[in-house]
Amino acid sequence: MKYLVATTAMLAAGAAIAGEPVDYTSGEREFEGYVALAEEPRGSVVLVHDWDGLTDYEMRRADMLAEQGYNAFAVDLYGKDVRPSSVEENRAETEKLYNDRETMRDLMLAGLDAAAEQGVNAPVVAGYCFGGAVALEVARLQPDEVAGYATFHGGLETPDGQDYSAAEAPIRIYHGGADTGPDMATFASFVTELEEAGTPYKAEVYAGAPHAFTVFGSDRYREDADQRSWADFLVFLGETNPGP
Repeated sequence: MKYLVATTAMLAAGAAIAGEPVDYTSGEREFEGYVALAEEPRGSVVLVHDWDGLTDYEMRRADMLAEQGYNAFAVDLYGKDVRPSSVEENRAETEKLYNDRETMRDLMLAGLDAAAEQGVNAPVVAGYCFGGAVALEVARLQPDEVAGYATFHGGLETPDGQDYSAAEAPIRIYHGGADTGPDMATFASFVTELEEAGTPYKAEVYAGAPHAFTVFGSDRYREDADQRSWADFLVFLGETNPGP
């Protein structure tokens, strides 16, 4: 309950800690992430953005995490100054990476390196929507430096030729019962896949919550589902994160 109360207060007043942009590179490309550091850090989180790129939403979540004692770094998977502004542009940017999983992984590994340079070490990787699908891509890769994974209303489909046989770090799944993409059938297949692979996980489903239920100010936002998933996520961080 203390996490829920803290979250409610922060949503009302805004996080007291504000981060800053961070430039980094992957190959010859430039990217702009965002870092928010806790005053007395007890762990780390790397956030992966939704399909509209790194926006104020991820920055706000990073600030909220720093306020709770977690160093946070929001990666940029599109490139500096690449910020789509329409559904068509959002789809085009995500399809580039969905169709090139090797590049998706390389960009995430570059983001993890950039995060480590800012003191965001041994993190939990968490993502929203598209970012949730990317977090699971990293889980299937299972880099040694990642302590766990979380996906909020994220894509759950596993690409052909991939599986969770190497996924040993725990996964949290936060899913809306009224989400139609992915729907509950896809959710059930995903959980079955984790069971068969022996991957440690916990899944929560929120009745009536649609896709993107955590997005502040949108018509899909559901306060109860957002607060309950955030509270559980903070518990997960306390259980999983070994420290900065």
